[in-house]
Amino acid sequence: MNKSYRFSILTLCAVITLCACNTTSCNKGDSPTPETDNGSETEQISDVISYVTTKNQSKLFTLDSLSFNKGVNISPYTIHIDKNTKYQQMDGFGAAITGSTCYNLLKMTQSDRTSLLKEVFDPDEGMGFSYIRVSIGCSDFSMDEYTCCDTNGIENFEMNMYDKRDLFPILKEILAINPNIKIMGSPWTCPRWMKVNNLTDLDPYNSWTSGQLNPAYYDDYATYFVKWINAMEDEGFPIESITIQNEPLNRGNSVSLYMSWEEQSNFVRNNLGPAFKANNIDTKIIIYDHNFDENNYPINIYNDPDANKYVYGSAWHAYAGSPSALDAVHQAYPDKKIYFTEQSIGEWISESKSECFSKDLMWSMENCFIGTINRYCSGVIMWNLLLDSERGPNRPGGCNTCYGCIDISKSDYKTLTKNSHFYNISHFSKVVKPGAYRIKSSGFNLSGLEYSVFLNPDGSYAAVVMNNSDSQVNVTFEDDINSFSDKLLPTSVTSYTWKN
Repeated sequence: MNKSYRFSILTLCAVITLCACNTTSCNKGDSPTPETDNGSETEQISDVISYVTTKNQSKLFTLDSLSFNKGVNISPYTIHIDKNTKYQQMDGFGAAITGSTCYNLLKMTQSDRTSLLKEVFDPDEGMGFSYIRVSIGCSDFSMDEYTCCDTNGIENFEMNMYDKRDLFPILKEILAINPNIKIMGSPWTCPRWMKVNNLTDLDPYNSWTSGQLNPAYYDDYATYFVKWINAMEDEGFPIESITIQNEPLNRGNSVSLYMSWEEQSNFVRNNLGPAFKANNIDTKIIIYDHNFDENNYPINIYNDPDANKYVYGSAWHAYAGSPSALDAVHQAYPDKKIYFTEQSIGEWISESKSECFSKDLMWSMENCFIGTINRYCSGVIMWNLLLDSERGPNRPGGCNTCYGCIDISKSDYKTLTKNSHFYNISHFSKVVKPGAYRIKSSGFNLSGLEYSVFLNPDGSYAAVVMNNSDSQVNVTFEDDINSFSDKLLPTSVTSYTWKN
């Protein structure tokens, strides 16, 4: 006998209320209306649960249920699932908790903030975001420029007041909702007193923008990472991973540091790796953290065996290049993990939020999610979780045209607009649990049809499918026991979860 998912009506109602709306006003026609018995809790039995988002926003994470097919499956449109062929294990999905995100969250009322954070991070009743990225020091979405050691001398290390005031309380609230959240830290710059203009002249470079790390301070900078990780963990924030430098080839951000692959390799080999080992730091070291168009950067570091032994994997952005660049990286070093760690949306796509949603939903699914995951990416983290309706707060010289995954009205710090990236992340985080394995799926192929399939730790299956065509597509999924069929709407994303 087939085992079926059991979802209580109360749980269904909670998911529908939280997830089916793009703003604070809901289109009730999008969601099924469960039957109730005089307000008492009843149960609905479904074989397969699905969530659908369309490019035109006619459906926004709309919940539905499907039944397994009866009899032998003879559909020519079948995607066959092989749970015995496993690929990479998934670490999670989420967004960056920047200083701006924290500031906006703290402007909300406590009840509104708790409701939003539960919707985003609750692994059962919410979307289950499970991996977040924070800046080590400031980023271009902070309340000021700062590091954790702005007075000369590493003995002067201290967590900045903005982190204590804004970041710490938000992380405490997130961890109270999802204690298993993974945290990645990334610096936008080293302290300015560690900078030089270049590695030939070695002149002091007292600027937040550009410059290079003075080799004379490599040991101090390694200690800086150790102190930051220890300080965060003393506050109850375990650090899963760090990247060595956000966008190391970008000299132009409001807060930035140039770091070639040679510099990063030397720093890991001689300083950071040994410092982590000496201090019993098990935080994962992840290299690169920049665009697809320079895939030789991490390969060159991996080619150095004395640096390689300390490096867990590489991180990627999609502002340039194509996810196909990951093929060479995985082929050269299949034991090294791959992460996608940043992509934003903004006015460069469209000043109209609805048009931006329409243009970005499928592009990001193809280039940041399915396109990287099917190339062995183990986690996807997008950029700002929450910005205000004026695209901020942001820093001069940084991005002043970015939207958040969610935007909040600056007039009331209550009205929310959920942008495409919120739904991109949710389509994975809701059904693909940390520790899941991507598994083999093959068979039916069609232009515009892309999919990834997973086996969760509890034995359930998950699938995320993109139909990037203007026509409805009929598709059948078949595992080793059951099959089910669905009609994929034009230009839509659909997530499924089921047990046998």
